[in-house]
Amino acid sequence: MSAVSAQAGPPRGAVPLLRPWGEALLTALVPLLLMAALAALGLRLAGADALPSGAFPAVVAATVLMALGVPVELNGTAAFVAEAQGGLEAMPLSVTLLGALTAGYLFLRPLRLRAVTTPAELAARAGRTALFWLVLIALLRLPAEHSFAVPTGDPLLDDLGAAFGAGPVVGFRLGLLPTLGIGLLWLAGVLLLTLLASRRAPLPPALLRHRAAVQPAAHAVLMLLLLYVVIALVAGLVTAAVSGRPATTFAVIALALPNLAWLALGIGLGGSWHGSAPTDIGLPMPPALAEVLRVPADRQATLDLSTLAAQDGRAWLLAAVTILLAGYGAARHTTPAARPWQYAAHLAAALAVAVLLLGLVTRISAALGLSLLGFDAAGGGVSLIPDLLRTVGLAALWGALAGLLGGLAAHRAP
Repeated sequence: MSAVSAQAGPPRGAVPLLRPWGEALLTALVPLLLMAALAALGLRLAGADALPSGAFPAVVAATVLMALGVPVELNGTAAFVAEAQGGLEAMPLSVTLLGALTAGYLFLRPLRLRAVTTPAELAARAGRTALFWLVLIALLRLPAEHSFAVPTGDPLLDDLGAAFGAGPVVGFRLGLLPTLGIGLLWLAGVLLLTLLASRRAPLPPALLRHRAAVQPAAHAVLMLLLLYVVIALVAGLVTAAVSGRPATTFAVIALALPNLAWLALGIGLGGSWHGSAPTDIGLPMPPALAEVLRVPADRQATLDLSTLAAQDGRAWLLAAVTILLAGYGAARHTTPAARPWQYAAHLAAALAVAVLLLGLVTRISAALGLSLLGFDAAGGGVSLIPDLLRTVGLAALWGALAGLLGGLAAHRAP
């Protein structure tokens, strides 16, 4: 009986040996599954399930990859009389944020009872996760590459295309190397930020002495960003309840809530974005933002405090209050021996880096052009480009001021 049991059971030591690989697989797989589910929900609410030629699964896969920062090329033809081309660079940050929080949590969860770890163990865990991650996003790229018919937006051109069999067929194209490279960079950034911002992340003993300088400010800025998302979520739910288009509002929440929340943070700091949305191309966008960006195709609108004052002039006040709270929170968790200039320098650096990243991930470039029998008919486009020098500089100033005031307040608090 004992011999049979010994043969039937797993080899001794097999479970501990396989456990790190199982943890790595979950860290890579679960975030992508949740991202795909949220992307599918948002796209369905935005009406993408009505796309022809079975394009919806491809759009979901492409949206998940876009949430990692992978650019999508749009190109195709319409028989021998038309050509379609364009591109889409935008990050649906609701999907991005869900994936990042999930990946960070799952990466740290097996280490939650540890106070320290070794560089070799961290590198091994990250390497196993990266291996599964690369395989999964390579597989996700396959359904994302799909061709489907699109309308031109002009009834006459649509009728001509149907009559001559020249309706535009557009396909998603994602390069393999950019997909793998950008996807790996996204994962590395998420894991690094998780280790920097988490108060409970075990680190090698040689790095523990640097945590006191980096972690409080990084954690405070992370909480600031999440607070803005929560505030935007509450505002979105209220809007959905009172507006006549709840599906569109929920589509924005599911796909681009952090885009709007962090855009409001940057504008509240005094930063600016430049862009335009000359026509309605079906992208879910809040009416206030769409109204500011709706300018002729040959012009650029400036999105800053002055242009949004007519909609809501309280953006700067919200930014000031929340950043001061972040400065106080960072100071409360910094060693009491720190000097006032150190509080200011740490928060200034953390907020400047965060706003630089936010500027990069909130930029949008979406366009689709169609040429039929030599006549151009643009399907429309949206662009939103940050003024990084101005916005990052102001973020550093705000961070320095908030860090200094927060440090003074923390020293006086009991």
